Amino acid sequence: MQQPPTERRIRTPRRGALLASATALALAVTLTASTGRPSDRSPTAAGPGSVPRTTALGPCMISGKSGVQMSEGIPTRTGYARSTGIVHALTLMIDFSDAPGRGSAMDRFHEFFPQTAEWFRVGSYGRLDYRAKTPIRQWLRMPKPFKKYGIERGAPFEPGYRGLVDDIIKTTDGKIDFRDYDLVNVIVTPNAGPSALDTVLSVTFAGNEDAPVADGVPLANASFVYSRQDDGSGSYARTGYRVLPHENGHVFGLPDLYTQDGGGAGHWDIMSEDWGAGNDLLGWHKWKLGWLDNRQVSCVSRPGTSDHVLTPLESRGGTKLAFVPLDGRTGIAVEIRTRGGNDEDVCRPGALIYRVDAGIDTGHGPVTVYDSTHDSGGCTRSPNVHAELSDATFTPGQTFTDPKTGTRISIHSRTPDGNYHLHITRP
Repeated sequence: MQQPPTERRIRTPRRGALLASATALALAVTLTASTGRPSDRSPTAAGPGSVPRTTALGPCMISGKSGVQMSEGIPTRTGYARSTGIVHALTLMIDFSDAPGRGSAMDRFHEFFPQTAEWFRVGSYGRLDYRAKTPIRQWLRMPKPFKKYGIERGAPFEPGYRGLVDDIIKTTDGKIDFRDYDLVNVIVTPNAGPSALDTVLSVTFAGNEDAPVADGVPLANASFVYSRQDDGSGSYARTGYRVLPHENGHVFGLPDLYTQDGGGAGHWDIMSEDWGAGNDLLGWHKWKLGWLDNRQVSCVSRPGTSDHVLTPLESRGGTKLAFVPLDGRTGIAVEIRTRGGNDEDVCRPGALIYRVDAGIDTGHGPVTVYDSTHDSGGCTRSPNVHAELSDATFTPGQTFTDPKTGTRISIHSRTPDGNYHLHITRP
């Protein structure tokens, strides 16, 4: 199987410029490789590919051609880790003779937990019970120095990472049964490799059918985290953990939303920017992961004008997403983003409108947020985020019109209970 090109996010040396986030490599999927404890799984626990197709929502379940890397299509293809129910995440802290772990391994573990599990709990409305398991609570020393592995930014499973994973399997032999876990987190001592301010090494292998095998199962969904993200804002200790939810987003089948030029989604999704103040996932991704029910999605597939009341994405219940399919591959989504939940830094609450293209590979801009205030400079004061899009939301009285199709979304009003009333016209 031919492997796709590596997608990279490279930090700019200029202070104040947009800082890029963690690298992620998505490999093609044809094999389901999720493992776990059957007794811990609810019979109704959904996986990323479990969004049921219905007649009403069928036109909105867009899809890309086979071969698209980590397509935004719904349902998600098989091979990724389950994204609802109880998910066991094997978490190992590793070090090397030329990069010994500083402090205790559990101190390193607590840089990411319980924050990561809480982020998933809040974002999924309690539908993802993420359980980080640490059967080895000390630094796991690798048999070779870090430099000997020849690991480079975004390298595939050959040869550096394959050698590293093989050594992890050998070093843990008899101590871990990999069949007990749904995904693997390898938390590397941060003094291995360069600082995240210079080069981001963190990478995820998701849905990889050619992964090394341990205890009879391929380690098909594995995240490797090196230095945490630091945007220079002083929030490092509080928000640096979010590089791991970003990487784990890939093991659940989500693509990178950034591009080489920055990001088509700005700070509106952790798969775009995962540093600085907190942010959530787009409503489209929540539906894709099974965190939204089909009844919480309004599919605008018929011509004419329709009325919609959307509740803020942060809250439970209500209709969260309206989607206008343009063809079998693309569509326009609208959702309400306010300051709350994982969205702690929303500086302009309102209706976020964006285009989803299931035919675009991860890292090439599968999502484009429409900016209601072009060239404003944005409203956020957080440094090094895509500030221009921070005030992209549309507020009551504003209307978005798609120049290509004439699709019109009018923000009519905000109700006293915080919901938004919209008119959507499909030619």
